[in-house]
Amino acid sequence: MEEFALWRASGRRYTHRGHQIFWRDGGAGADGTLLCMHGFPTASWDWHAVWPGLCERFSRVIAPDMIGFGWSAKPRNYDYRITDQADIHENLLREQGVERVHILAHDYGDTVAQELLARDTQRRADGDDSLIIESVCLLNGGLFPEAHRPRLVQRLLASPLGPAVGIFGGEGTFARNLAAVFGPDTKPTEEQLRQFWILWCSKHGKRNGHKLIRYMSERKSHRERWVGALQQTSVPLRLINGRLDPVSGAHMAARYRELIAEPDVVELPDVGHYPQLEAPEETLAAILDFHGTRV
Repeated sequence: MEEFALWRASGRRYTHRGHQIFWRDGGAGADGTLLCMHGFPTASWDWHAVWPGLCERFSRVIAPDMIGFGWSAKPRNYDYRITDQADIHENLLREQGVERVHILAHDYGDTVAQELLARDTQRRADGDDSLIIESVCLLNGGLFPEAHRPRLVQRLLASPLGPAVGIFGGEGTFARNLAAVFGPDTKPTEEQLRQFWILWCSKHGKRNGHKLIRYMSERKSHRERWVGALQQTSVPLRLINGRLDPVSGAHMAARYRELIAEPDVVELPDVGHYPQLEAPEETLAAILDFHGTRV
């Protein structure tokens, strides 16, 4: 738990709509700024296994906990939306004076990245160069709602039973459901599962699960905009996909190849939903290889 505690202790804070947002930064390389966006239901800690390698390559690496997640604020009366999470990232970048950024995203963060890409396309059309996305690397996530296969617990959270499921769901149930999306030979340890539970529960966060899960319906209602963002962008894209992920694995990569022109896809055959944790060396190599072809 020592590294886990250090991650939190080394974090910084900035204010969004009156709420404190936790974020980490580092970097000692030369390849510009990298923004790392985590998934549901975890947090920026998801990047810790690849963090040293990312910081060695990039001059700056920024990884926030989105509102409602990890060590950021988890207000009870709040309208949790993907567009607001995108605002959090853009506002943080602007506050830090970042004008050009690479994006690395996973799961829920993929959807935020799609919204950011849509905004980037519009800014370019308007001749606005105040914030330019230079590349996007995506890990397993629900890029196309028709190919997303939510787990039973996700469907329950999104149902009228959602508030009760979130409040009364215990650590054991949480751990079983999270471990189920990992590959059979790359399961999280008990310590890792305990860390995920702490991130989910801190500041009474689990009471908001039914609100955060609304991203699944948002993906459907905004499909044209968010899928269009991937299809229309001029920004270089790469998908790194753990094939054994039951939610967004090989079937999602196949759909990506169907819908994206000249798809750049790296598939990890023995990995599930969390490539950056299950196979950090392979995942880091695929990320750095992608950026190595851009500089």
